[in-house]
Amino acid sequence: MKGEIWFLWFLFAPCLLLSGQNNVFNEPPGAQKQEVVWHLKAIHPEGYTMDVKAFDTEENRYDVKVLEAADQKYIMDVKAFVGKDKLPVKVLVSEDQYKPVVAIAEKGKVYKIMAITKNGTLLEVRGVRKSGYIVHIKAIGKDGSFYGVKAISQKGKVNDVKGIKMYDKRLEETLNGVQVHAHVVALPQIQ
Repeated sequence: MKGEIWFLWFLFAPCLLLSGQNNVFNEPPGAQKQEVVWHLKAIHPEGYTMDVKAFDTEENRYDVKVLEAADQKYIMDVKAFVGKDKLPVKVLVSEDQYKPVVAIAEKGKVYKIMAITKNGTLLEVRGVRKSGYIVHIKAIGKDGSFYGVKAISQKGKVNDVKGIKMYDKRLEETLNGVQVHAHVVALPQIQ
C-alpha cells in the first residue's frame, strides 16, 4: 500500500504543483512578449552619431526607432512614433537616383526621414543602391558622401538598417495609396 501511494504521489505531484501555481500556462499567447526599443542613428566619420527623425511638412520632428520583438530578434521593424501611432518606414518607388525613405500614415501622408548633424543641418536618408533583394540605406551629406544608418541597442549592440524586397519587381506594395519599393528593417551586421 505504501508503495502504491508513493507511486501515485510521484506520478501526480508535478501536475498538482503546476496547476494554478504557474500562470504562464494560463496566459493567452503573447502575454509575456515585450518589445525592446533600439535607437536609430546615422554615423558620421568624425566619430559622432546623428539623430534620425521623421519630419512632416511643417518641419515638426518625430522619433524614429527600431522595435525588437521578444519572439523575433533577427528582422526588426523600423517605425516613426507620430503621436500615438507607430508608422511603418519604407523606401518609395521613385525615378530619382536615390530613393526616398519615409514613414507612411493613413490617407497617404508621408513623413521624410532625415538625419540631423551636430550643427543642426538636415541630411536626407535614402536608398542609395540595391544588391539583390537588399536596398542600402544611407544619410547623404551635402557633399554627396554617404553615412551609415544603424540601429543601436541600449546594451551597445549595432545592427544595419536596410530596405528589404520580397519581390523582384520595382513595386513592392501600395500602402495607403503610396507606392513602396522596399520595407525598412534592422538586421544583424554580416561578419
